[in-house]
Amino acid sequence: MATDPGRAAHVAEQMSAAGQIGLRKMFGEYAVYLQGKVVALICDNRLFVKRTAGTVPLLPDPQMGPPYPGAKPHIQADILLDDPDALAALVLAVAHDLPGPKPKAPKKVQIPKA
Repeated sequence: MATDPGRAAHVAEQMSAAGQIGLRKMFGEYAVYLQGKVVALICDNRLFVKRTAGTVPLLPDPQMGPPYPGAKPHIQADILLDDPDALAALVLAVAHDLPGPKPKAPKKVQIPKA
C-alpha cells in the first residue's frame, strides 16, 4: 500500500522544529531528509526512524520493525507524531549521528573528435 501524500506532509510538518525537512517519493513511499541525510522513512502511512547511538538515550526501549521486507529494523515512531518536540529531537539525533552526503563527482567533459 502506497503512502498518502497528505500523511507524508503531516509527518514533515510535525518534525519541522528540527529544521528544513525534505521528502522524496520513492516507489510509492517517502524518504525523509534532514541536513541532506535520510533520517526516516514513511512506508504504508507509518513513520520509521533510523536507530542510531544518539536515539538510545531518547528512546531506550522503542518499538522496532522493518519499514519494508528485508530492511533493518527501524524505530516505529508514529506515537511521536503527537509530540513534535520529541520527534524533532529524535530526528536531530539521527542527523547528528549519520555521516554527511558524499560529494558528487564532477561531470566529465566530452571533447568532440575532429
